[in-house]
Amino acid sequence: MLWLFFFLVTAIHAEFCQPDAENAFKVRLSIRTALGDKAYAWDTNEEYLFKAMVAFSMRKVLKREKTDISHVLLCNVTQRVSFWFVVIDPVNNHTLPADEIQSAIRMNRNRINNAFSLNDQTLEFLKIPSTLAPPTDPSVPIWIIIFGVVFCIVIVAITLLILSGIRQRRRKNKGPSEVDDTEDKCENTITIENGIPCDPLDTKGWHINDTFMTEDERLTPL
Repeated sequence: MLWLFFFLVTAIHAEFCQPDAENAFKVRLSIRTALGDKAYAWDTNEEYLFKAMVAFSMRKVLKREKTDISHVLLCNVTQRVSFWFVVIDPVNNHTLPADEIQSAIRMNRNRINNAFSLNDQTLEFLKIPSTLAPPTDPSVPIWIIIFGVVFCIVIVAITLLILSGIRQRRRKNKGPSEVDDTEDKCENTITIENGIPCDPLDTKGWHINDTFMTEDERLTPL
């Protein structure tokens, strides 16, 4: 009689788990795509693990602490690893509402993915939106990046200041040399009179050279 009881219970539960049934969800796994040569075969052991993870997720929902593995039903399992599942309410002998199942799966999505070494793209709950992946820590700490940027800015500023100072020094050194060259040119300007080189004007003292003065100019007082 006991086996007949279990047979009747299984037959009744089978009516709940059907494609597109009320509160039913479809799952699709891409094990080969995710793991390549390390892919594992989907068998009854993997099905048991999936039921356990769903029951684990449901037990974290308020008033669903009594959910057991036997309350999770799988059906229409294909070789390409896709199937449907429902969760039975042990009290009312009916499927649990879809919103409760969806909330429980989303809350524990990462735990379920890790159990099968998959992610949201390779373990798909078709009616349950994917959760956002947890933020990953950058390989380089942020403070090092900020320090590097500030350090580069300081180096560039110091380089510009040094170059600016060098240019100003060159301009200052170049100015007096040009004045000296002009004075040298004026000093070197001489006049040849009767074969004698003479300076018509003493540019430094601003005196007239006596060679070019007439007799009257010499005798005439200033």
